[in-house]
Amino acid sequence: MTAGTHMASEIAEAPEAFRRAALLEPGPAPAPWRAAYTIARGSSDAAAAILAYEFMRESGRPATSLPPSVFSLGEGVALGDSLVLVISQSGASDDLVRSARGARAQGGLVIAITNVPGSPVEHEAQTCLPIGAGPEKAVPATKTVVGAVGAGTALLGALVPDYASRARASADVVASAGRRPHPRATELRDALTKAQGVYVVGRDTGFGAAQEIALKLKECCALHAEAYSASEVLHGPLQLVAEEDLIVLLLDTGHPETRESLDVAQARFRDHGAEVLRVSPADVGAGDLTPAAAAALLLCLLYPVVRETALARGHDPDAPKALSKVTRTT
Repeated sequence: MTAGTHMASEIAEAPEAFRRAALLEPGPAPAPWRAAYTIARGSSDAAAAILAYEFMRESGRPATSLPPSVFSLGEGVALGDSLVLVISQSGASDDLVRSARGARAQGGLVIAITNVPGSPVEHEAQTCLPIGAGPEKAVPATKTVVGAVGAGTALLGALVPDYASRARASADVVASAGRRPHPRATELRDALTKAQGVYVVGRDTGFGAAQEIALKLKECCALHAEAYSASEVLHGPLQLVAEEDLIVLLLDTGHPETRESLDVAQARFRDHGAEVLRVSPADVGAGDLTPAAAAALLLCLLYPVVRETALARGHDPDAPKALSKVTRTT
C-alpha cells in the first residue's frame, strides 16, 4: 500500500466527523457544576486544551487539565461538583482507565469521549459521548481528534444553551470548508520540508490547535516542532528565533480578541528575520465560527500539509517507526 494512504482517507473524513460529533445529543444537563477538568494524553490532550478554552469562555467556570498520574500513580484529588472529561481515541490506556475510575471515586461526574465503543474508559465513566468516526488505521490520529473537539462542543451546548445554535452552525461550516485544500498548501509544505525547527504558535483555542500540529510534525515528519502561546513565546523562546533558522507557523482562529496578540508576535518574529506562515479559516472563505470550530478547521486544513511534508521528507505518516496506534502508559 502507498505510504500515507490511510492518513489521507482519514483526513478526508475529518470535517464530517467533526460535524457528526458536534450534533450529538448529550442528554439533560448535569446538576450544577463548579469546574471542568480534562484528562488526556497526546493528541487527545490537544483536543482537551481547545475545549478548556471554549468551556471557560462560554460557561464562566474554570476548566483545566489534570495529569493522569494524579490518579494512576497517586490517590487523586477531590472533584465534588466537577465535570471530568476523559478523552481517549482508544479508551484503552491504563493510566486513563485508572484516572476515570479514580475521578469517579473522588466525586467527579466522569464523561468519556472515546471512539471505540465499549472501551475500558467508557466502562469507568458515568456517561459517554461517542466520537463515532469509525476505525482509524493510521497511527497518527486525525479524524478522531477533530471528532473529540466536536463532541466536546455538543456537551458544552447542553450546558450552555445559548452556545448550542452557534456550535451547530459552525459545525456545518467546518464540514464544508474543511474539505477544501488550503490555497497555499504547496508553499507551506515546501517551507516545512526544508525546516530544521518550527514554532507553532496560537492563542486561546488556536494554542490547542498549535499543540496538535506541533505533535503531528514530530510524529509524522520527525521534525522538531514546539507549540507556544503567542504571548508566552515572546518571553524566553523568542531568543531562539533570533539565533537559529526557525520557521514560525502562526495559527489564527480569526477570533477578534486574539488578533492583536498574534499580530504583535508576527511582527516580533519578522523583526528578527524569521519566516512566518500564518494560516486562518478565512484562507478558505470560512468565518463567523466558534473559536473551537475554528481550531478544528485549522486542523483539517493543516493535516494534509503535515502528510505531504512527511512524504517529502521520506517518512510514511501512516506508520511512524517508533510509535503504535494504542500507546500503553501508566
